[in-house]
Amino acid sequence: MVPDEYRHALADAMEMYDIIAPRRAVAFLAQIAHESARFTRLVESLNYSPQRLLAVFPKYFTPAEAVQFAHDEERIANRVCGGRMGNGPEATGDGYRFRGRGFIMLTGRNAYRYSGRHLGEPLEDSPDRAAQANVAALVAADYWAARGCNEFADADKYESITRAINGGLNGYD
Repeated sequence: MVPDEYRHALADAMEMYDIIAPRRAVAFLAQIAHESARFTRLVESLNYSPQRLLAVFPKYFTPAEAVQFAHDEERIANRVCGGRMGNGPEATGDGYRFRGRGFIMLTGRNAYRYSGRHLGEPLEDSPDRAAQANVAALVAADYWAARGCNEFADADKYESITRAINGGLNGYD
């Protein structure tokens, strides 16, 4: 269920991007509900235990490093996302600066730059704006549309939607 505080922003963005047919709306809301932990998080949680770090990010941490990095969200983000997705190297802090935000968990400097330019929002300069409900809704709807998800929903291709949004099948069930 969408919290009242997000309904207006999401309804406006969904109308703007023609995500109003039942199949489209249900699929869109299901995807963003998963990405935002059922609408409870608009900023990615990177609060991982050592065991979880090794399970989720095995190529980024040795067992000793996992203990040193555990529960330090900034260091984890910088290690995992540094030097990727348009982010500078780990030491620049870009991994944390451009961590997942919004209903779709926009991630990486490139994605912030693209969405910001496309929507006329200064997301690269002010990444926290992506976690504001009205901007988060527009980013999510634009991201959805740019990946052809309305067409996938119309054709009942829900696996294709999940791959387009998430990059894999995480959360498909």
